[in-house]
Amino acid sequence: MKIVATRFAPSPTGPLHIGGVRTALFNWLYSKNKGGKFYLRIEDTDKERSKEEFKNQIINSLKWIGINYEDIEYIQSDKIDEHINVANELLKKGLAYKCYCSNAEIEEQKKRAKQKKIPYIYNRKWRDMSENDAPKEFNPVIRFKSKIDGKSILNDLVQGTVEIENNTIEDFVILRADGSPTYNLSASVDDHLMSMTHIIRGDDHKINTFKQIQIYEAMNWKVPSFAHIPLIHTIEGKKLSKRDNASTLDDYSKIGIMPDALRNYLLRLGWSFKDKEIFDLDESIRYFNLEGIGKSPSKLDVSRIYSMNEYYIKNIDENDLFNQLKTYCETFKEAIPDLAQIKIKNSLHFLKNKAKTLEDIYKNSKFLLNDDVKIKKEDKKLLDETAIKIIKLFIDDINKLSDFTRETLEPIINNIITNNKTNFKGVGQPLRICLTGSKFGPGIYDILCALGKDEVTKRLSQIR
Repeated sequence: MKIVATRFAPSPTGPLHIGGVRTALFNWLYSKNKGGKFYLRIEDTDKERSKEEFKNQIINSLKWIGINYEDIEYIQSDKIDEHINVANELLKKGLAYKCYCSNAEIEEQKKRAKQKKIPYIYNRKWRDMSENDAPKEFNPVIRFKSKIDGKSILNDLVQGTVEIENNTIEDFVILRADGSPTYNLSASVDDHLMSMTHIIRGDDHKINTFKQIQIYEAMNWKVPSFAHIPLIHTIEGKKLSKRDNASTLDDYSKIGIMPDALRNYLLRLGWSFKDKEIFDLDESIRYFNLEGIGKSPSKLDVSRIYSMNEYYIKNIDENDLFNQLKTYCETFKEAIPDLAQIKIKNSLHFLKNKAKTLEDIYKNSKFLLNDDVKIKKEDKKLLDETAIKIIKLFIDDINKLSDFTRETLEPIINNIITNNKTNFKGVGQPLRICLTGSKFGPGIYDILCALGKDEVTKRLSQIR
């Protein structure tokens, strides 16, 4: 039995789209589940739009989310000569032909189709014409001779049986006038050269699949199995594009969504296994199958991604959480000083409370990162005479403490509340502002114990 082989084939013309990540994930999981191999192919034949930075972003994005591929990347542009050879072979077999229609003729055909409100299909003018009638000094395109009669049937592993009338598939271009191969030719040749057994991709490729199967059959190659997964839509039901907010992996890593959480969310976006919601990596591989993929588009729900991330923040090992926080801060915020690392590690149990992202944890821990507290202008106005008096009383009381714990601090704060006819907010808010620079943040006892007596005294004593 042939080893299962799948691939992910993005074009490096922009950052990796979230829909592309899910496609890569489904291919990778299917191969892993079957004990097969998964490859990355960079389709870089669009030289004007392809950029090295996007290629690197694609590679780094897959690595970030935990998708590993075999060997090194397969670069499509390295194989152009082989694509052209196949086009010429089809030409020799009489299964392709040179088309000498000018751009003006093609545009006229498209215009007429639009006027008649019918889909444009090339009229096959040069399909059976002799090259003796060809215009001189004119570089033709090469078109594939598509089937004209009957139907083609695709046994799709997700969509089921899909039929199409052959006369609706035009004689598509396989070599442009400049001699460069088109997508359908290059993809077919590459999938054959890479010995792909399964092509799993978005259902917007269905018409391409029918074209590519014809190339396979014309070359007497073994046709792979195809699975077309529904596209991802926005919450409003529109097709998700690269122009949408939160459409690329970078959009999520920047706000502190963790790779395991996003991978779990994407796995469940259009796929299900019983009523299970949370999958670790081993479970994802063990349970994944094509039968669990739905036939309808899925809606990208950012609030659900936050919820999934919050679940992971609450439930993963705190050492792992700290390492991810450390990497996130170094990449997007600021490096955590050595002296602050132990404090933050010891404080993660409360810093992660109500945090939906690593960015939330970073914001909650800023008071531990820097000794220099900068109080926001609007919060400084809250430090009136009464607040200053309470801070001074608090300093006096904690200076008498030998043991600085929640148990010893609670009576002090309760006494200040009683003696000054105030409430918990009246004491906690000015203390939090002075210690962290903001009236928002973790609980006051957590802040006090995380900083320690000496640092608390130092910060409070600077308030005048």
